[in-house]
Amino acid sequence: MQQDPSRNLPERHIQYPRLRPLDVKWVGEGDERYLHLRDPLGLCPGEVLVPSPLAPFLALCDGEHNLPTIRAALALYRGVDLTPEQTEKITRELDEALALEGPRFEEAHRDALAAYRTSPFRTPALAGAAYPGDPTGLEKALDGYCAKYPAKDAADALAGPVVGILSPHIDYQRGHRVYAESWPSILPALAQCEQVIVFGTDHSGGAGRLTLTRQPYATPWGVLPSDKDLTSRLVQALGEEAALQEELHHAREHSIELATVWLHYMLRRARGKATFHNLPTVLPVLCGSLTDFIQGDQDPGWDPTFARALEVLRRAMEGKRTLIVAAGDLAHVGPAFGDAEAWDVAGRAQLRDADQASLEAACRGDAQGFFQGLQAEKDRRRVCGQTPIYLALRLMGSNVSGEALSYDQCPADAQSGSLVSIAGVVWREKQ
Repeated sequence: MQQDPSRNLPERHIQYPRLRPLDVKWVGEGDERYLHLRDPLGLCPGEVLVPSPLAPFLALCDGEHNLPTIRAALALYRGVDLTPEQTEKITRELDEALALEGPRFEEAHRDALAAYRTSPFRTPALAGAAYPGDPTGLEKALDGYCAKYPAKDAADALAGPVVGILSPHIDYQRGHRVYAESWPSILPALAQCEQVIVFGTDHSGGAGRLTLTRQPYATPWGVLPSDKDLTSRLVQALGEEAALQEELHHAREHSIELATVWLHYMLRRARGKATFHNLPTVLPVLCGSLTDFIQGDQDPGWDPTFARALEVLRRAMEGKRTLIVAAGDLAHVGPAFGDAEAWDVAGRAQLRDADQASLEAACRGDAQGFFQGLQAEKDRRRVCGQTPIYLALRLMGSNVSGEALSYDQCPADAQSGSLVSIAGVVWREKQ
């Protein structure tokens, strides 16, 4: 077989372009529509907009099709005629925008990771944007949410010590009611808590991957202490490359950040404007999806990565008052997430029923039942917090009882035909 000579060119990433994992959505209206490429790592130097006729170009940037093949496919199937020079120009522009895998992206990634690791703490990425960046303004905002939506008292049957909480990670503008109706209910437990383990959704993470960081998280009120020894033991158990390969995701991922802001707020209320020296340690763990398990026939209960991580964490919890936080939203449905139809009133009711079934399994402490419910429907609801909730349930064990304190369906488009559902659950040990 004759070898393709272009494979020997030094710029193979240009000859065989591969698009990086990016958040892609349509913007504009009518004929003036563009694909907006957003880099979850924040490395792209500017806004990347691709005109709608070139959308198929991006689909062919998979590292397997070379430029002549891409040109031919666009002409044959889409009626888009590009010259060789135009094809290469578009590819190089994508490369310069760091939208392609290759040396330019790798260098930018190395530089950003080095800057992240040499910082004294993980800087709040959303402060001043998704919530007030100054401590006084942030406290006033959260005080206002809690005053408007007082937390519900837990049922008497669940009077055991608090061991876990399900917190949303949606923005506060839409999700503040569920945050406010959930977090204050664990206030007494936070007064004595010694360590917090936070499982958060990694929206850009590899399926089944657990990603750690040695950087302590900070909020506008200050730095939350980290447990360097526990982090090192987890890294050793998972392997340095596996545990830290996607560490840069921590820098901008919002799931853990939005939950830890509420954690820090409640700690200050529980401990009288707590300082760094009287706070519990916080271990942040970003979690990739369970997609490979849900779409296949494998059981995550047998996954060695999960098993090793949970074993280390169980040992770390022995003799320590520990709070486990699952920072995860529930369903993502409607046209904004790829569904053909908008979700009407009847659809909302069906969504509530499906969410309720998942929450009932979670409240029973039934990690396997929670997973099997998602697997049975092939995760049709796109439950964003699937892995944080699943791992929190496995770490807490079956000797817990949970109570769903709040639930909401938040709009995800201007027409409210797309929805993100969220819930707040508190788990206590059974008495």
